[in-house]
Amino acid sequence: MFNKILIANRGEIAVRIIRACREMGIKTVAVYSEADRDSLHTLLADEAVCIGPAPSSESYLDMERIISATVAMRADAIHPGFGFLSENARFADLCEKCNIRFIGPSADIIHRMGNKSEARKTMIEAGVPVVPGSKEPVYSPEEALKMAKAIGFPVMIKASSGGGGKGMRVSRSAEDFEANFNQAQMESVKGFSDDTMYIEKYIEQPRHIEFQILADEYGNVVHLGERDCSIQRRHQKVLEEAPSEAISPELRKAMGETAVKAAKAVGYVNAGTIEFLLDKHKQFYFMEMNTRIQVEHPVTEAVTDLDLIKEQIKIAAGEPLGFTQDDVVIRGHAIECRINAENPEKNFMPCPGTITEVHLPGGRGVRIDTHIYAGYQVPPNYDSMLLKLIVYDRDRQSAIAKMRSALGELVIEGIDTNIDFQYEILNNEAYQEGQIDTDFIPKEFPSYCK
Repeated sequence: MFNKILIANRGEIAVRIIRACREMGIKTVAVYSEADRDSLHTLLADEAVCIGPAPSSESYLDMERIISATVAMRADAIHPGFGFLSENARFADLCEKCNIRFIGPSADIIHRMGNKSEARKTMIEAGVPVVPGSKEPVYSPEEALKMAKAIGFPVMIKASSGGGGKGMRVSRSAEDFEANFNQAQMESVKGFSDDTMYIEKYIEQPRHIEFQILADEYGNVVHLGERDCSIQRRHQKVLEEAPSEAISPELRKAMGETAVKAAKAVGYVNAGTIEFLLDKHKQFYFMEMNTRIQVEHPVTEAVTDLDLIKEQIKIAAGEPLGFTQDDVVIRGHAIECRINAENPEKNFMPCPGTITEVHLPGGRGVRIDTHIYAGYQVPPNYDSMLLKLIVYDRDRQSAIAKMRSALGELVIEGIDTNIDFQYEILNNEAYQEGQIDTDFIPKEFPSYCK
């Protein structure tokens, strides 16, 4: 087992990893930018190192500085969390060359599955159902339009290296295609330094269903059931739950077996997520694979009673999985609300600033993952997520009631947040009845989507 792990991240996920390491008896090193000098993860870790100024390009995305900090602090592994360098194949390769264990899959797998065109091609060869679309990447709007017409409108334009909703546009006709393609490609170049695009059929009103998988280096692969991540704004998740109301035991078995098949097809090792689109006819299609821990992993932990961060670390240390698929049992229901520093009434505008007061809810089945405290300065440089509020209960309706209670108790003063918006979602009749899809927020809350 590792002696010391450096966490190449910030915020609540860095705190989450530090706590798991502490329980395992592993020392930790936090890295931080000048903007995060007083962030909670720097205070909880055994050691902390400043790696640069506030811009992430000069700190959390600076591979050389992170590797140098790892070597200087004599850490033998790096946990990348999510975002930043977590799905960067070059960084994983650099860790390997420096004899540092990267807690995640190999650089080759990250490259293959991170490039959506390559991932799609791999899944087709493995016999995994995919959304109809282009078999090869495209670079020009003229070439892409030909493909779109062959596939049939509406289509989804996607950046091959995209993520977090960036580099994605829906085109419903040839008339709006070029403008949407150019906008998506521009976002891709700006966000990922990659102009490679691909086109796929746009599935109307689907659910976004993802399966959590764990795989060790001995060929053992299991899935831990599904998460329903359909409630989104601009392709970014807002609220997630496990299990999904739309999934029967038979469908869960079929989708889970497909997720395992997809992971085995690429020789996957560590924690990962196979993401599907589920249409109204209960047909499912592979969308992408995330080669890292997910923001919403706590809902899976709640319904399986497993610690995914600890499992990641054990797998990276060369340990085999300590359980089989038959040992995985889904019990109860869990919901996660992402609480962000943003103003939903102003097009979800980020709201950095000083938090003057915090009151966090508690009680049986209530979990808070956060890095904030009263007096904390929310920097304008990073993602606006302040905390994740997770509840667990015996069934969905009980979990909804518990989440409404917890949201009503949650207080964050000094900045704008989306707490009230999350409360509106929980009180929405369609949500309570499980009538949700990826267009839920635009349909039910059009005033927030201008």
